[in-house]
Amino acid sequence: MATLMSSKTQPLVALVTGGSRGIGFGIADRLAREGYALAINGVRAEAEVADNLSRLRAHGVEVVYAPGDVASEAGREALLERTLASLGPPNLLVNNAGVAPRERRDVLEMTRESYERVLGTNLAGPLFLSQLVVRHMLAAREREPGFAACVVNVSSISASVVSTNRGEYCIAKAGLAMLTQLFATRLGPLGIPVYEVRPGVIQTDMTAGVAAKYDQLIANGLCVQPRWGYPEDVGRAVAALARGDFPYSTGQVILVDGGLTIPRL
Repeated sequence: MATLMSSKTQPLVALVTGGSRGIGFGIADRLAREGYALAINGVRAEAEVADNLSRLRAHGVEVVYAPGDVASEAGREALLERTLASLGPPNLLVNNAGVAPRERRDVLEMTRESYERVLGTNLAGPLFLSQLVVRHMLAAREREPGFAACVVNVSSISASVVSTNRGEYCIAKAGLAMLTQLFATRLGPLGIPVYEVRPGVIQTDMTAGVAAKYDQLIANGLCVQPRWGYPEDVGRAVAALARGDFPYSTGQVILVDGGLTIPRL
């Protein structure tokens, strides 16, 4: 299994979806520190993310913005085309882009529109983008047998921890867990590891609206480690997987949740 180690002349390329903010930015920042050239995907205009792109470039790596909505075929093709044209085929794909329901509703009141929106971005997006990117990884391997490749899916403890007021999100993340195992099984014989990173309560703009709630829950013992998680916690985990620090663990789940999901009495 080829590990992701850059050469002195050719840095590794990482494509990080949703990489301009939150957990995605934490991942991108860690990868930049480790020398990756970065394709940062998002749906905002480039001018709106310019400051964060500059922060990544300050690490001395090449960074391109690859806009596109992962939920749409045209968006996926556009972001990959930009990546290939600017940096070449990705060695590392990080499927991180995700959305929460616009309105939290009881599962009995979930709307089809919300379900389709959340699953389109959080599950269909990673599935079909992975198909596209892996084909280019395999083509690169044909040209260069030592081409290193890896896929990391950023899921959530919501893959197994129920929230009845955002069922569509839980369903999407549970599906992403199976997607990881499917791709790991298909690509394992080809030397491409696939992992799932499952964050817990992470301090980002997505959780800002429920910060007071989780401040109280954490204070009352929600997590074994009594603090919020941070995007850089997730970034460190992704970087370790990409480096090949877990070479015999394809298909596995790495929990970054401060012990939240440990069963306790």
